[in-house]
Amino acid sequence: MARFRTRLAVVGSAAALAAGAVLPSQSASAAQEFQWVALGDSYTAGAVRAAGDTFEVPHDGCERTDRSYPQVVDRDLGGLFDLVNVSCGAATIDNVTDTPQEPVGRHLPPIAEDPDYPFPAVPPQSEAVGADTDVITVGVGGNTLGFADFLATCTRLGGESGGAGTPCKDAFAAELPARLKKVRQDYDRMLAVLHERAPKAKILSVGYPTIIPDDASTCTFGDLTQFGTITRGDLAWLRTDVLEPLNKTIKDSTGTQSAAGFVDLSTPSRKHSVCDDAKWIEGFVTLPDRLSFVHPNTLGHRSAADHVEKAMLDAIS
Repeated sequence: MARFRTRLAVVGSAAALAAGAVLPSQSASAAQEFQWVALGDSYTAGAVRAAGDTFEVPHDGCERTDRSYPQVVDRDLGGLFDLVNVSCGAATIDNVTDTPQEPVGRHLPPIAEDPDYPFPAVPPQSEAVGADTDVITVGVGGNTLGFADFLATCTRLGGESGGAGTPCKDAFAAELPARLKKVRQDYDRMLAVLHERAPKAKILSVGYPTIIPDDASTCTFGDLTQFGTITRGDLAWLRTDVLEPLNKTIKDSTGTQSAAGFVDLSTPSRKHSVCDDAKWIEGFVTLPDRLSFVHPNTLGHRSAADHVEKAMLDAIS
């Protein structure tokens, strides 16, 4: 990081850009020396229509959207960072580290069919990182933990129980420690690989936002714009025993690396969960008829961009 500290003039330009100032073309040109690679899963890529329109041509099935936080940051900070965004919906930690991924696009039969499916495999995301990379942002871990599977199974079990009890907790609680342990092991390995590939880069681990409110009783059972038929008891369990420990695991892993930092998205989004009126996370469905399957909307990505921007500017100061 020492060589970053010689670029205070460029950082000053970044602050001005973030504040909305228009800089001379010479300053913008000088600012392009910072190389940024964005890695992650659908919470980074955008993936759903509530997070904007897909823009990749040709369509590769990763579903990066134009109002996801990497693209918002890229627009906000002008020419200061040269962005390579290889985030991909449904990515696991291993898909970031060293395992090719076969993207699914929006192919969710029998609910939805993607006309371009199947898609060719994409390389491990870490291959976009190199010796000239200055900043890496990475938001991943939920698919390694199996959060999407939890949501699907909790919905089915909650419907069968008529909204009573904690059927999903009863089914999964015993195996959760092993799942979290795998997340930690895979995350540690990913950070080591990223540091090896980009030894001078600052790595920013981006956590997950608040998805479920502190008081799950504010969620309406059966409402598909929220969590459908997941019971309130299971929602409370998912928040306290699944999502909060997931963020802690990511933060703890990041804390072992001197060249890494953690971006907390949970705290600023605490009053903007799926069940809040001013929601930054959509439920299973966004009205009138769009599938969202519990993903951030444009407001959520705008908030994420604000916090990621600050961390990136701190990284190059």
